Amino acid sequence: MPHPPRRHALTGTTLTGATLMASMTLMAATPIPAAATATHAAQHALLAAAQRAEGPLLADAVAALAVATERREGYQRTSFKHWVDADHDGCNTRAEVLIDEAVTPPQVGAGCRLSGGSWSSYYDNQTVDDAARLDVDHLVPLAEAWDSGADDWSAAQREAYANDLDQPWHLVAVTARSNRSKADQDVATWQPPYEPARCRYAAEWTAIKTRWQLSIDPAEQKALTELAAACPTQHLPTTDDQR
Repeated sequence: MPHPPRRHALTGTTLTGATLMASMTLMAATPIPAAATATHAAQHALLAAAQRAEGPLLADAVAALAVATERREGYQRTSFKHWVDADHDGCNTRAEVLIDEAVTPPQVGAGCRLSGGSWSSYYDNQTVDDAARLDVDHLVPLAEAWDSGADDWSAAQREAYANDLDQPWHLVAVTARSNRSKADQDVATWQPPYEPARCRYAAEWTAIKTRWQLSIDPAEQKALTELAAACPTQHLPTTDDQR
């Protein structure tokens, strides 16, 4: 089913596929400190591909990512402020994701209290009809982002990352069980237990690392390269994709 455009986390406007690609271009032009970055030529090629209806091939996008040693020193989850109500509509980021990703829309009551509704957890192919049984996962975990370059970001940049609604795949509603088994692991040590979801997961992981100019470590590079080889026709997602 088509994934609805997400509300912009900072402005409260609705992003179409075209405006999201423009947002990606602006993000790439904004200096985000990172341990290492891919070459400008590779980044520009990826952005050009992202502006087409079909994203770049997963294998090409993985090859363009910078490789660097991770560093966890100084990490605290509180360094990434979330969940915020950026558009001041009474629903914080977590609730916005649950509303947007619902297969059957929930009722939204006072204080953005959700009742009813149903969701599909793609990590484990489970259908859930109780929002309390769902976690909203940072597909690339906060700790992993820190390890990969976010330790050099400003507090505002980390808040923007933790509450990013611009890319529908950045935050995902999944079963609490699957999310907690994942914790802060990267693709080298954790992949969705539902095997048909792994190509999509690798593509979304790579899209986030590309957008935020985050590096990958050698073990992560190996895992992503193997996933790209197993998924030779997989492209990075765009907002025109069917969910």
